[in-house]
Amino acid sequence: MTAAPEWQTRVGDVWAAEWRRTDRSFADLARHLDAAILTVAPEHGRAVDLGCGAGATSLALAEARPGLAIHGVDLSAALVEVARQRAARHALENLSFAAGAVPGALSSHEPFDLAVSRHGVMFFDDPATAFAGIAAALRPAAPLVFSCFRSPRENPWASETIASVGGRLDPPAGYAPGPFALADRAVIERLLGDAGFADVSIVPADYTYHAGAGADPAADAADFFRHIGPVSKIVAAASDADRPALLDRLRDVLAAQVTGDVVDFPAAAWLVTARAQGRGQ
Repeated sequence: MTAAPEWQTRVGDVWAAEWRRTDRSFADLARHLDAAILTVAPEHGRAVDLGCGAGATSLALAEARPGLAIHGVDLSAALVEVARQRAARHALENLSFAAGAVPGALSSHEPFDLAVSRHGVMFFDDPATAFAGIAAALRPAAPLVFSCFRSPRENPWASETIASVGGRLDPPAGYAPGPFALADRAVIERLLGDAGFADVSIVPADYTYHAGAGADPAADAADFFRHIGPVSKIVAAASDADRPALLDRLRDVLAAQVTGDVVDFPAAAWLVTARAQGRGQ
């Protein structure tokens, strides 16, 4: 479980420092998600990127829809600052970013015509309230598009690496904030239906998780996982005496995934699309 205060401090700071490698890990997923977003994205109006992180999804949408004003929101001020710097380098004037929580960050804005998220909606402490707030922030019939991980079993980049350091990942019973909070499609359907969304579509997306690259891709992947993801907490909590052995076991698992100069894992996500219902619908 990764709670909101951690995203506002330690975890958010680490993700901000590691944004290049996290974007690399999600690059193949982005191909699927960005296409799904563009299928329903209007040419004009206002969009919000929920849990925008370092801004990759916002940037892609802004470049494809220059007439659409896009507002990214994330709990981490450090990630928001990275997103702002990236937008400035790309000279994209239809982008804005702010640090804050959902739905509080949405309440002060005019209604949105689109809401999107790349793996940012699995960490809500109160998902019922959060999704209801998102629905309320959208115009009637406006689309919501997001991605989230499927089960740990279908994501060996997480389940196999954490097993190598003596941990395990069990699918949450019901809902618990974290990477696999929305692995069960029935949980997604219930949350979105109760929040006031209709026309819910949940489609599987299989993709390649790029974990490491370079002259020693296994070492690069090991360094990435010791900072980002389920393994990082176990490594951080280990004693100085035990940590080297844990990292050696992790590198052994990663070495088995090396192909050429990369470490790739199969990964599995849901692509979810729904529409906000107006009053009386």
